[in-house]
Amino acid sequence: MFYELAATSWGPEEIAAIQRVIASDRYTMGVETAAFEAEFAAYMGMKYAVMVNSGSSANLIATAALCSVAKRPLKRGDEVIVPAIAWTTTYSPLQQYGLKLRVVDVELDSLNIDVAQLEAALTPRTRAILAVSILGNPAALDVQRAFADKHGLHFLEDNCESLDASLNGKKCGTFGDINTFSFFFSHHISTMEGGMILTDDRELWELSRCLRAHGWVRDLPPDSTLYTPNPDSEFEAYRFIMPGYNVRPIEMFGAIGREQLKKLPAMTAQRRKNMALFYELFGKDERFIIQKENGVSSSFCFPMIIRPGSGLERKAVFDAMRKADIGFRIITGGCFTRHDQVSHYDFTTVDDLPNAKLAHDQGFFVGNHPFDLTPQITKLHEVLA
Repeated sequence: MFYELAATSWGPEEIAAIQRVIASDRYTMGVETAAFEAEFAAYMGMKYAVMVNSGSSANLIATAALCSVAKRPLKRGDEVIVPAIAWTTTYSPLQQYGLKLRVVDVELDSLNIDVAQLEAALTPRTRAILAVSILGNPAALDVQRAFADKHGLHFLEDNCESLDASLNGKKCGTFGDINTFSFFFSHHISTMEGGMILTDDRELWELSRCLRAHGWVRDLPPDSTLYTPNPDSEFEAYRFIMPGYNVRPIEMFGAIGREQLKKLPAMTAQRRKNMALFYELFGKDERFIIQKENGVSSSFCFPMIIRPGSGLERKAVFDAMRKADIGFRIITGGCFTRHDQVSHYDFTTVDDLPNAKLAHDQGFFVGNHPFDLTPQITKLHEVLA
Protein backbone atom coordinates (compact mmCIF):
# COMPACT_ATOMS: atom_id res chain seq x y z
CA MET A 1 0.00 0.00 0.00
CA PHE A 2 1.29 3.47 -0.86
CA TYR A 3 0.25 5.00 2.48
CA GLU A 4 -0.01 2.34 5.17
CA LEU A 5 -2.17 2.72 8.24
CA ALA A 6 0.59 1.15 10.36
CA ALA A 7 4.24 0.33 9.70
CA THR A 8 7.08 -1.42 11.47
CA SER A 9 9.59 0.43 13.64
CA TRP A 10 11.93 -2.55 13.97
CA GLY A 11 15.45 -2.90 12.71
CA PRO A 12 18.34 -5.35 13.21
CA GLU A 13 18.50 -4.45 16.90
CA GLU A 14 15.10 -5.97 17.65
CA ILE A 15 15.92 -9.15 15.71
CA ALA A 16 19.19 -9.43 17.65
CA ALA A 17 17.23 -9.02 20.90
CA ILE A 18 14.99 -11.93 19.94
CA GLN A 19 18.05 -14.04 19.14
CA ARG A 20 19.53 -13.08 22.50
CA VAL A 21 16.48 -14.49 24.26
CA ILE A 22 16.53 -17.66 22.17
CA ALA A 23 20.19 -18.18 23.06
CA SER A 24 19.37 -17.77 26.75
CA ASP A 25 16.70 -20.50 26.58
CA ARG A 26 14.52 -18.45 28.96
CA TYR A 27 11.21 -17.58 27.33
CA THR A 28 8.91 -16.52 30.14
CA MET A 29 9.59 -13.14 31.75
CA GLY A 30 13.03 -12.88 33.30
CA VAL A 31 16.04 -10.58 33.39
CA GLU A 32 15.24 -8.80 30.11
CA THR A 33 11.71 -8.00 31.22
CA ALA A 34 12.92 -6.79 34.62
CA ALA A 35 15.53 -4.60 32.94
CA PHE A 36 12.95 -3.11 30.58
CA GLU A 37 10.64 -2.36 33.50
CA ALA A 38 13.44 -0.49 35.29
CA GLU A 39 14.51 1.38 32.16
CA PHE A 40 10.95 2.34 31.26
CA ALA A 41 10.23 3.63 34.77
CA ALA A 42 13.44 5.68 34.67
CA TYR A 43 12.59 7.10 31.23
CA MET A 44 9.16 8.16 32.50
CA GLY A 45 10.49 9.48 35.81
CA MET A 46 8.48 7.15 38.03
CA LYS A 47 9.33 4.53 40.63
CA TYR A 48 7.66 1.31 39.55
CA ALA A 49 6.79 -0.41 36.28
CA VAL A 50 5.09 -3.77 35.74
CA MET A 51 5.11 -5.28 32.25
CA VAL A 52 2.15 -7.34 31.02
CA ASN A 53 1.16 -8.96 27.75
CA SER A 54 -0.93 -6.07 26.36
CA GLY A 55 -2.28 -2.61 27.06
CA SER A 56 -5.70 -4.18 27.54
CA SER A 57 -4.27 -6.39 30.28
CA ALA A 58 -2.61 -3.34 31.80
CA ASN A 59 -6.03 -1.71 32.09
CA LEU A 60 -7.46 -4.89 33.62
CA ILE A 61 -4.72 -5.18 36.23
CA ALA A 62 -4.83 -1.45 37.02
CA THR A 63 -8.58 -1.65 37.62
CA ALA A 64 -8.19 -4.81 39.70
CA ALA A 65 -5.50 -3.12 41.78
CA LEU A 66 -7.72 -0.11 42.51
CA CYS A 67 -10.42 -2.55 43.58
CA SER A 68 -7.95 -4.25 45.95
CA VAL A 69 -6.23 -1.40 47.80
CA ALA A 70 -6.53 -1.41 51.58
CA LYS A 71 -8.02 2.10 51.82
CA ARG A 72 -11.08 3.14 49.80
CA PRO A 73 -11.04 0.31 47.25
CA LEU A 74 -13.39 0.64 44.30
CA LYS A 75 -16.51 -1.45 44.86
CA ARG A 76 -19.35 -2.72 42.72
CA GLY A 77 -21.78 0.09 41.98
CA ASP A 78 -19.19 2.84 42.30
CA GLU A 79 -19.13 5.33 39.44
CA VAL A 80 -16.14 6.13 37.23
CA ILE A 81 -16.02 9.21 34.99
CA VAL A 82 -14.83 8.27 31.48
CA PRO A 83 -14.54 9.99 28.09
CA ALA A 84 -16.97 9.06 25.31
CA ILE A 85 -14.13 8.15 22.94
CA ALA A 86 -11.52 5.57 23.91
CA TRP A 87 -10.60 1.98 23.08
CA THR A 88 -13.00 -0.80 24.04
CA THR A 89 -10.70 -2.30 26.69
CA THR A 90 -10.44 1.07 28.37
CA TYR A 91 -14.00 0.42 29.48
CA SER A 92 -14.20 -3.38 29.68
CA PRO A 93 -12.40 -3.87 33.04
CA LEU A 94 -14.73 -1.35 34.66
CA GLN A 95 -17.75 -3.38 33.58
CA GLN A 96 -16.09 -6.63 34.62
CA TYR A 97 -15.57 -5.27 38.14
CA GLY A 98 -19.15 -4.08 38.44
CA LEU A 99 -18.42 -0.36 38.15
CA LYS A 100 -20.84 2.14 36.65
CA LEU A 101 -19.66 4.45 33.88
CA ARG A 102 -20.41 8.16 33.84
CA VAL A 103 -19.72 9.10 30.22
CA VAL A 104 -18.60 12.62 29.30
CA ASP A 105 -18.45 14.04 25.77
CA VAL A 106 -15.19 15.04 24.10
CA GLU A 107 -13.99 18.34 22.72
CA LEU A 108 -14.37 18.26 18.97
CA ASP A 109 -10.99 19.80 18.23
CA SER A 110 -8.84 17.82 20.73
CA LEU A 111 -10.95 14.61 20.79
CA ASN A 112 -10.24 14.44 24.54
CA ILE A 113 -12.72 14.65 27.39
CA ASP A 114 -14.44 18.01 27.81
CA VAL A 115 -13.23 18.97 31.28
CA ALA A 116 -15.83 21.75 31.44
CA GLN A 117 -18.37 18.96 32.07
CA LEU A 118 -16.54 17.29 34.97
CA GLU A 119 -18.51 18.99 37.71
CA ALA A 120 -21.77 18.04 35.97
CA ALA A 121 -20.53 14.44 35.76
CA LEU A 122 -19.87 14.21 39.50
CA THR A 123 -22.46 12.39 41.60
CA PRO A 124 -22.49 11.13 45.20
CA ARG A 125 -21.44 7.71 43.83
CA THR A 126 -18.39 8.95 41.91
CA ARG A 127 -15.21 7.29 43.15
CA ALA A 128 -12.76 7.53 40.25
CA ILE A 129 -11.90 9.25 37.01
CA LEU A 130 -10.28 7.50 34.04
CA ALA A 131 -8.27 9.84 31.81
CA VAL A 132 -7.38 9.05 28.20
CA SER A 133 -5.14 11.07 25.88
CA ILE A 134 -6.41 10.30 22.40
CA LEU A 135 -4.01 9.43 19.58
CA GLY A 136 -0.90 11.08 21.01
CA ASN A 137 -2.60 14.34 22.00
CA PRO A 138 -2.45 15.09 25.74
CA ALA A 139 -5.79 15.47 27.47
CA ALA A 140 -6.20 18.16 30.13
CA LEU A 141 -4.53 15.83 32.59
CA ASP A 142 -3.59 18.61 34.98
CA VAL A 143 -7.22 19.66 35.28
CA GLN A 144 -8.37 16.07 35.78
CA ARG A 145 -5.66 15.43 38.37
CA ALA A 146 -6.73 18.53 40.32
CA PHE A 147 -10.40 17.48 40.03
CA ALA A 148 -9.59 14.00 41.36
CA ASP A 149 -7.61 15.45 44.27
CA LYS A 150 -10.33 17.98 45.09
CA HIS A 151 -13.01 15.30 45.31
CA GLY A 152 -10.94 12.44 46.72
CA LEU A 153 -11.18 10.28 43.59
CA HIS A 154 -8.89 7.54 42.37
CA PHE A 155 -7.20 8.61 39.14
CA LEU A 156 -6.42 6.01 36.48
CA GLU A 157 -4.64 7.22 33.34
CA ASP A 158 -4.88 5.14 30.16
CA ASN A 159 -1.94 6.35 28.08
CA CYS A 160 -1.92 3.46 25.62
CA GLU A 161 -2.13 5.80 22.60
CA SER A 162 0.13 8.63 23.77
CA LEU A 163 3.53 7.39 24.90
CA ASP A 164 6.15 10.20 24.89
CA ALA A 165 3.59 13.01 24.81
CA SER A 166 3.85 15.61 27.55
CA LEU A 167 1.89 18.38 29.23
CA ASN A 168 3.59 21.30 30.97
CA GLY A 169 6.89 19.43 30.97
CA LYS A 170 5.40 16.29 32.56
CA LYS A 171 5.04 13.11 30.53
CA CYS A 172 1.59 11.73 29.85
CA GLY A 173 1.20 8.46 31.68
CA THR A 174 2.58 9.92 34.92
CA PHE A 175 -0.41 11.95 36.14
CA GLY A 176 -2.48 9.03 37.44
CA ASP A 177 -2.29 7.05 40.65
CA ILE A 178 -1.78 4.17 38.23
CA ASN A 179 -1.05 4.50 34.51
CA THR A 180 -1.17 2.14 31.54
CA PHE A 181 0.63 1.77 28.20
CA SER A 182 0.38 -0.41 25.10
CA PHE A 183 3.22 -1.68 22.92
CA PHE A 184 1.14 -3.14 20.11
CA PHE A 185 2.47 -3.16 16.54
CA SER A 186 1.03 0.21 15.51
CA HIS A 187 1.93 2.09 18.71
CA HIS A 188 4.85 4.40 19.55
CA ILE A 189 7.04 1.46 20.48
CA SER A 190 6.24 -2.13 19.60
CA THR A 191 7.18 -5.32 21.41
CA MET A 192 4.89 -7.47 19.19
CA GLU A 193 2.21 -7.43 21.87
CA GLY A 194 2.86 -6.02 25.33
CA GLY A 195 1.86 -3.36 27.82
CA MET A 196 3.04 -1.64 30.98
CA ILE A 197 1.67 -0.41 34.29
CA LEU A 198 3.39 2.57 35.89
CA THR A 199 2.97 3.99 39.38
CA ASP A 200 4.73 5.74 42.24
CA ASP A 201 2.56 3.93 44.78
CA ARG A 202 4.22 0.93 46.45
CA GLU A 203 0.93 -0.81 47.25
CA LEU A 204 -0.38 -0.50 43.68
CA TRP A 205 2.95 -1.81 42.38
CA GLU A 206 2.84 -4.88 44.62
CA LEU A 207 -0.82 -5.53 43.82
CA SER A 208 -0.09 -5.29 40.09
CA ARG A 209 2.79 -7.77 40.34
CA CYS A 210 0.65 -10.20 42.33
CA LEU A 211 -2.39 -9.90 40.07
CA ARG A 212 -0.26 -10.26 36.93
CA ALA A 213 0.82 -13.80 37.84
CA HIS A 214 -1.91 -15.97 39.37
CA GLY A 215 -2.24 -13.97 42.58
CA TRP A 216 0.75 -15.75 44.07
CA VAL A 217 3.43 -14.28 46.29
CA ARG A 218 6.40 -15.45 44.24
CA ASP A 219 6.81 -12.14 42.40
CA LEU A 220 6.48 -9.95 45.47
CA PRO A 221 9.48 -8.33 47.22
CA PRO A 222 10.73 -9.88 50.48
CA ASP A 223 9.45 -6.87 52.45
CA SER A 224 5.99 -6.96 50.88
CA THR A 225 3.18 -5.42 52.88
CA LEU A 226 0.53 -7.59 51.23
CA TYR A 227 1.21 -10.70 53.29
CA THR A 228 3.34 -12.15 56.06
CA PRO A 229 5.86 -14.69 54.76
CA ASN A 230 6.03 -18.17 56.28
CA PRO A 231 9.68 -19.21 55.97
CA ASP A 232 8.95 -22.72 57.24
CA SER A 233 6.40 -23.53 54.53
CA GLU A 234 7.49 -25.80 51.69
CA PHE A 235 4.66 -24.38 49.63
CA GLU A 236 5.45 -20.66 49.93
CA ALA A 237 6.35 -20.40 46.23
CA TYR A 238 2.83 -21.62 45.45
CA ARG A 239 1.00 -19.48 47.98
CA PHE A 240 -1.94 -17.60 46.46
CA ILE A 241 -3.26 -14.52 48.26
CA MET A 242 -5.42 -12.88 45.56
CA PRO A 243 -7.72 -13.94 42.70
CA GLY A 244 -5.20 -13.14 40.00
CA TYR A 245 -4.65 -13.68 36.29
CA ASN A 246 -1.87 -14.84 34.03
CA VAL A 247 -1.05 -11.84 31.87
CA ARG A 248 2.72 -12.15 32.04
CA PRO A 249 4.77 -11.03 29.04
CA ILE A 250 7.17 -13.36 27.32
CA GLU A 251 10.87 -12.53 27.69
CA MET A 252 11.15 -11.48 24.04
CA PHE A 253 8.75 -8.60 24.72
CA GLY A 254 11.09 -7.21 27.36
CA ALA A 255 14.21 -7.62 25.23
CA ILE A 256 12.58 -5.92 22.24
CA GLY A 257 11.22 -3.15 24.46
CA ARG A 258 14.72 -2.27 25.63
CA GLU A 259 15.81 -1.68 22.04
CA GLN A 260 12.67 0.22 21.10
CA LEU A 261 12.97 2.51 24.12
CA LYS A 262 16.43 3.60 22.95
CA LYS A 263 14.89 4.70 19.64
CA LEU A 264 11.81 6.39 21.09
CA PRO A 265 13.04 10.02 21.26
CA ALA A 266 14.16 9.98 17.62
CA MET A 267 10.97 8.21 16.51
CA THR A 268 8.82 10.78 18.32
CA ALA A 269 10.80 13.62 16.76
CA GLN A 270 10.14 12.21 13.28
CA ARG A 271 6.45 11.76 14.03
CA ARG A 272 6.30 15.42 15.02
CA LYS A 273 8.04 16.47 11.79
CA ASN A 274 5.37 14.58 9.86
CA MET A 275 2.71 16.22 12.00
CA ALA A 276 4.07 19.67 11.16
CA LEU A 277 3.70 18.94 7.45
CA PHE A 278 0.18 17.63 7.96
CA TYR A 279 -0.79 20.81 9.83
CA GLU A 280 0.82 22.96 7.13
CA LEU A 281 -1.24 21.30 4.40
CA PHE A 282 -4.55 20.83 6.22
CA GLY A 283 -4.51 23.47 8.96
CA LYS A 284 -6.51 26.02 6.94
CA ASP A 285 -8.81 23.57 5.17
CA GLU A 286 -12.22 24.47 6.59
CA ARG A 287 -13.77 21.27 5.27
CA PHE A 288 -12.02 19.25 7.97
CA ILE A 289 -11.72 19.50 11.73
CA ILE A 290 -8.22 18.35 12.61
CA GLN A 291 -6.86 17.64 16.08
CA LYS A 292 -5.73 20.74 17.97
CA GLU A 293 -2.49 20.04 19.81
CA ASN A 294 -2.61 20.36 23.60
CA GLY A 295 0.82 20.33 25.22
CA VAL A 296 3.34 18.33 23.19
CA SER A 297 1.74 15.59 21.09
CA SER A 298 3.55 12.37 20.21
CA SER A 299 1.29 12.19 17.14
CA PHE A 300 0.00 8.64 16.92
CA CYS A 301 -1.79 9.46 13.66
CA PHE A 302 -3.73 12.19 11.84
CA PRO A 303 -7.43 12.23 12.75
CA MET A 304 -9.82 14.20 10.57
CA ILE A 305 -13.53 14.98 10.92
CA ILE A 306 -15.61 16.15 7.98
CA ARG A 307 -17.10 19.45 9.07
CA PRO A 308 -20.90 19.63 8.93
CA GLY A 309 -22.00 21.81 6.02
CA SER A 310 -18.73 21.32 4.15
CA GLY A 311 -20.45 19.60 1.24
CA LEU A 312 -18.22 16.54 1.58
CA GLU A 313 -19.59 13.04 2.04
CA ARG A 314 -17.50 10.57 4.00
CA LYS A 315 -18.16 7.77 1.51
CA ALA A 316 -16.76 9.88 -1.30
CA VAL A 317 -13.69 10.72 0.79
CA PHE A 318 -13.17 7.04 1.59
CA ASP A 319 -13.61 6.01 -2.04
CA ALA A 320 -11.00 8.55 -3.12
CA MET A 321 -8.50 7.32 -0.53
CA ARG A 322 -9.07 3.67 -1.44
CA LYS A 323 -8.46 4.50 -5.09
CA ALA A 324 -5.20 6.26 -4.14
CA ASP A 325 -4.08 3.29 -2.04
CA ILE A 326 -4.26 5.23 1.24
CA GLY A 327 -5.19 3.34 4.42
CA PHE A 328 -7.68 4.78 6.92
CA ARG A 329 -9.91 3.72 9.81
CA ILE A 330 -12.34 4.89 12.50
CA ILE A 331 -11.02 7.30 15.18
CA THR A 332 -9.79 5.06 18.02
CA GLY A 333 -12.86 2.98 18.95
CA GLY A 334 -15.37 5.63 17.98
CA CYS A 335 -18.16 6.70 20.32
CA PHE A 336 -18.60 4.25 23.20
CA THR A 337 -22.40 4.35 23.14
CA ARG A 338 -22.57 3.55 19.39
CA HIS A 339 -21.37 -0.03 19.91
CA ASP A 340 -23.46 -3.13 20.65
CA GLN A 341 -21.41 -3.80 23.78
CA VAL A 342 -23.17 -1.02 25.72
CA SER A 343 -26.04 -3.43 26.41
CA HIS A 344 -23.67 -5.10 28.90
CA TYR A 345 -22.83 -1.88 30.75
CA ASP A 346 -24.38 0.15 33.53
CA PHE A 347 -23.78 3.73 32.41
CA THR A 348 -25.20 7.21 32.18
CA THR A 349 -24.15 10.19 30.05
CA VAL A 350 -23.88 13.85 30.98
CA ASP A 351 -25.48 14.88 27.69
CA ASP A 352 -26.29 13.35 24.30
CA LEU A 353 -22.56 13.20 23.36
CA PRO A 354 -22.93 15.24 20.15
CA ASN A 355 -19.19 15.65 19.54
CA ALA A 356 -18.33 12.00 20.05
CA LYS A 357 -21.16 11.00 17.75
CA LEU A 358 -20.01 13.41 15.06
CA ALA A 359 -16.46 12.02 15.30
CA HIS A 360 -17.91 8.51 15.04
CA ASP A 361 -20.10 9.29 12.03
CA GLN A 362 -17.86 11.72 10.12
CA GLY A 363 -14.34 11.02 11.39
CA PHE A 364 -11.41 8.88 10.33
CA PHE A 365 -7.65 8.83 10.63
CA VAL A 366 -4.63 8.09 8.48
CA GLY A 367 -1.35 6.80 9.81
CA ASN A 368 1.74 8.48 11.14
CA HIS A 369 5.03 6.58 11.31
CA PRO A 370 8.55 7.13 12.67
CA PHE A 371 10.00 7.86 9.24
CA ASP A 372 9.58 10.60 6.67
CA LEU A 373 6.05 10.65 5.21
CA THR A 374 6.39 13.67 2.95
CA PRO A 375 5.33 11.79 -0.22
CA GLN A 376 2.38 10.12 1.52
CA ILE A 377 1.03 13.22 3.28
CA THR A 378 1.47 15.28 0.10
CA LYS A 379 -0.44 12.66 -1.87
CA LEU A 380 -3.23 12.64 0.74
CA HIS A 381 -3.54 16.42 0.36
CA GLU A 382 -3.72 16.12 -3.43
CA VAL A 383 -6.38 13.38 -3.25
CA LEU A 384 -8.56 15.37 -0.83
CA ALA A 385 -8.02 18.76 -2.50
